[in-house]
Amino acid sequence: MLQMHVRPQTSQIRPYVVCAVLRGVTFAEVRYNSFIDLQDKLHQNICRKRTLVAIGTHDLDTLQGPFSYEALPPQEINFIPLKQEQTFRADALMDFYRSDMKLKKFLHIIENSPVYPVIYDSNRTVLSLPPIINGAHSAITLKTRNVFIECTATDLTKANIVLNTMVAMFSEYCENKFEVEPVEVVSHDGSTAIYPDLSCYKMEVSLSDIVGPIGISLDETQVISLLNKMQLQADLCSSNREPCISVSVPPTRSDVLHARDLAEDVAIAYGYNNVPKSKPKSMTIGGRQPLNRFSDKIRAEVARAGYMEVLTFVLTSHEENFDMLNRTDDGNKAVIIANP
Repeated sequence: MLQMHVRPQTSQIRPYVVCAVLRGVTFAEVRYNSFIDLQDKLHQNICRKRTLVAIGTHDLDTLQGPFSYEALPPQEINFIPLKQEQTFRADALMDFYRSDMKLKKFLHIIENSPVYPVIYDSNRTVLSLPPIINGAHSAITLKTRNVFIECTATDLTKANIVLNTMVAMFSEYCENKFEVEPVEVVSHDGSTAIYPDLSCYKMEVSLSDIVGPIGISLDETQVISLLNKMQLQADLCSSNREPCISVSVPPTRSDVLHARDLAEDVAIAYGYNNVPKSKPKSMTIGGRQPLNRFSDKIRAEVARAGYMEVLTFVLTSHEENFDMLNRTDDGNKAVIIANP
């Protein structure tokens, strides 16, 4: 199994990296363009323009493992960047890309840092300078057969989602379809983790939590059929409560976080146009509460006095943070007010 060794200096700028390998990939021009396009879309959306996650894809046959993820002063990093023919020092590369229409918008992420993140193979060949550019040495081409994927990040959860999406979408084109080779990431403290984690996670949801928000009457069998139609494996679950459905959420559905997400999928499969239309039972005329009008006036006066109002999430309830998001509280993540 290939390894990626993480050096302690990376904690100063982008502390996380996850990796995977796709072997025996067959690239045609359409597939290649789709591969690049998927990376661009992920960078623009969940990666938040590369600030949270940056994806690097490489021709594994041009590299030699194990790999190392480091953070070095820019003066110590020298390599030939993608689509260039000359060697650049990392700080000079920032100046070079300042006029590049595509890459200049990412420079601010690392350019003011005393160290830049960089990935090397065992021969000290630069794979990438995330989140800016890959090295030319390991560039992907139509002849590439084995692909090494690395995602560096400031958010490990997002990095896992991005890596899972990449390998789930393109493992179809591997010689052994849907087969992904894991990579072991060795942290500087000696701890290890193996990526990607493509296991499904289970959700148990009551029938009323699914059909209630939609406003339709369906039994468990019908809901299970609709969820299966949306590629979510669902079965009846044994529970002492009301009718309950167990749903297995695949790694490609990172958007499914709550029972409302399942209700949305059921509504889509059922057909929004098939949901009965009804008029509201009562008509009301909305208006501002007197207390809100009064508090707005106080806000305005306090702001004129030079104060700044800050709204934080410190008073978000424990239930909203954990139970409603299907998260487990290990006792160390949240501070609970004793007398709310």
